[in-house]
Amino acid sequence: MPKFEAGTFDCIVIGAGHAGVEAALSAARMGASTLVLTMNLDMIAFMPCNPSLGGPAKGIVVREIDALGGAMGKVIDKTHIQMRMLNTGKGPAVRALRAQADKVLYQQEMKRLLEEQKNLTLHQGIVEELIVEDGEVKGLITQVGAVYHAKTVIVTTGTFLRGEIIIGDLKYSSGPNNQMPSIGLADNLRELGFDTVRFKTGTPPRVNSRTIDYSKTEIQPGDDVPRAFSYETTEFIMDQLPCWLTHTSPRTHEIINENLHLSPMYSGMIKGKGPRYCPSIEDKIVRFADKSRHQIFLEPEGRNTNEVYVQGLSTSLPEHVQRMLVESVPGLEKAEMMRAGYAIEYDAIVPTQLWPTLETKKIRNLYTAGQINGTSGYEEAAAQGIMAGINAASYVLGKGERVLGRADAYIGVLIDDLVTKGTSEPYRLLTSRAEYRLLLRHDNADMRLTEVGYELGLISEERYEAYLVKKQQIEEEIKRLRKMTIKPNERVQEILRETGSAELREPMKAVDLLKRPEIKYGQIERIIPPDEKVSEDVQEQVEIFIKYEGYIGKSLQQVDKMKRLENKKIPENIDYNAISGIATEAKSMLNEVRPLSIAQASRISGVNPADIAILLVYIEHGKIAKVSG
Repeated sequence: MPKFEAGTFDCIVIGAGHAGVEAALSAARMGASTLVLTMNLDMIAFMPCNPSLGGPAKGIVVREIDALGGAMGKVIDKTHIQMRMLNTGKGPAVRALRAQADKVLYQQEMKRLLEEQKNLTLHQGIVEELIVEDGEVKGLITQVGAVYHAKTVIVTTGTFLRGEIIIGDLKYSSGPNNQMPSIGLADNLRELGFDTVRFKTGTPPRVNSRTIDYSKTEIQPGDDVPRAFSYETTEFIMDQLPCWLTHTSPRTHEIINENLHLSPMYSGMIKGKGPRYCPSIEDKIVRFADKSRHQIFLEPEGRNTNEVYVQGLSTSLPEHVQRMLVESVPGLEKAEMMRAGYAIEYDAIVPTQLWPTLETKKIRNLYTAGQINGTSGYEEAAAQGIMAGINAASYVLGKGERVLGRADAYIGVLIDDLVTKGTSEPYRLLTSRAEYRLLLRHDNADMRLTEVGYELGLISEERYEAYLVKKQQIEEEIKRLRKMTIKPNERVQEILRETGSAELREPMKAVDLLKRPEIKYGQIERIIPPDEKVSEDVQEQVEIFIKYEGYIGKSLQQVDKMKRLENKKIPENIDYNAISGIATEAKSMLNEVRPLSIAQASRISGVNPADIAILLVYIEHGKIAKVSG
């Protein structure tokens, strides 16, 4: 195939899934000339699995992406069919927003954003090879011989690298949803020396809504109050579609047990490691044999389609068995299966080969983001995408790199986990992975990250000014409540009796009264109204800060302690093999990860506190051995 010059850019993004679109939009908006190369322009930001965004931890990530100036939150706000706040009866650290998407509208809106973005070019093409000179990426070559030159390249190929779809004993080369797989680039990455692993994920069948008996299911409506992921959303969709809840039956379990020998998971056909936290229905029934039934959610895929996603019935069993499974679920006895579920195996990069910027250690100015890094989920992919785009553009523009810490954002937790600990299965972000989750809440993502987005040029002046006003209002209202004293009069006592709270025996500071679990800001507002009406967002921030002030203070102390360790940098030229006393396993892991600080080193699997103590002494005494050669 003859080669030809096709263009030169500051940044090229390979792939236009959820990681690719955020990477491209952030890089272009920061001022880097950006090219997006995708196999199929009709599949931009496609949702091959569940048609939803958000949920525990993941919903907070979408808010963080928005606070940095990303697109995911804005687009889902415009295109969802349902929005719900989860865990409202629990503490603020685990509350999270979840939206059902109209998957076609979501794609179309994201494609429109890319097409209209200044500094961004969108091309269809299949990348076969990266151009690498002297350990630095210089561009790439496509299947048709087009040669593109670039200062930085971001690979966001999702599950396409040597993708194979598996249904029963059928296995064929394919990307998700029967798209073309990426073979040449997968081979090229291995030729360049990258270590890869084989992972697996899967989807459930889709059924025709007109053939479902909803009378046998339980309705799951959206919230009847306005909800949004983006802090800029002002128009809310209130015409929502419900989801529906049903369960597996004894017959479902019987069918699976009778046909386990036909499951590629148990026959040995599937070699890749699947996500523990999103198992197939076969895996659930085998692993949790004591459970008599499992939840099945029926989720519409959009307003203009009859396809319904059968959440909870992910499977790679043969199609004839899948038909029996569907018919065994209450409400689906006569359901028409429109698409069969399938498993997909694919190559992923071992993520410890990345720096915290998501630049690869082997090749300079080459970044990877999304499921290629071993993650699962659209939200985790988008989070990596925006950070890779930010760092690629920062390099081109001569700005400093940007790394979010574990106390700054769930995005920081995600990336640090990947590059420091690696992953032996598709990584899923959970609230339990964040040690400072009381600081990383759904409600305060703007307070944590708007400043960062503004510094990068991804947040408008108008939005930044609104943020500053909100921040000032929160501080002033907290200060006011600290000063104000509430005296025990009849009106106050009546309000307290209404809430089931103990009456006052003596005057009390407003801030102390608000610390009572049963007292809300609304009651305080009735007793001592502010001079000007306080917005609901500000009320929420004030109430959470005051109620959890002690816990937040302790978390901040822990953060300060951690930051001291983060500031203890490890010299690049250190030779871990020359340090006596460090365990052999620890040396191996330290050499693999090449941590940038003592804090990062302490989080590496296989490195224990004794190893860290020795390393600290070694560095502080200035005994830095040069790497041989």
